[in-house]
Amino acid sequence: MREIGPLATPIDRLDAQGYVNVDRRTLAEVEPWLRWSPALCAIVMAIGTVLGSQWVLWGLVPFAALGAVFPRHPFDLVYNHAVRRLTRTSELPRHGAPRRFACGVASVWLVATGAAFASGIEPLGYALGGMLVAVAALVSTTHFCIPSLIYGLLFGRPRCEATPVSPARPAT
Repeated sequence: MREIGPLATPIDRLDAQGYVNVDRRTLAEVEPWLRWSPALCAIVMAIGTVLGSQWVLWGLVPFAALGAVFPRHPFDLVYNHAVRRLTRTSELPRHGAPRRFACGVASVWLVATGAAFASGIEPLGYALGGMLVAVAALVSTTHFCIPSLIYGLLFGRPRCEATPVSPARPAT
């Protein structure tokens, strides 16, 4: 059965995260590796939640915050400077505002989850942590990013900045 809709393919879902200005061939090549940072975050979030450890969760906050401030997540830099040499793929591209927004949301969520555990409100910590892990796992397995979708609803979906070239008149 063929998927339909505006977020039907992994590339469509990456566009919703702000990768609209990335060359399509490059994006297709690195598409599986754009799961790298969300997957690593999901693993650490899961460990922190299962252990009920505010320290593990709060330890991830600076990484998420840096991902919100800069156009590359710190884990993307690990991929770009080490892992990609093994995979022989292109660098991961800079991410756009929707993905940075998602990192900002994750930062706040991590602080709140850690605070719940630190305050002794374990049921709230497990609920917040479980939802956080689920959202991160969804991004890392399907590229469907709920915070990026919210960003698109609030501020508009990212649009390609390049001027489209007519198929009838190739670029010179």
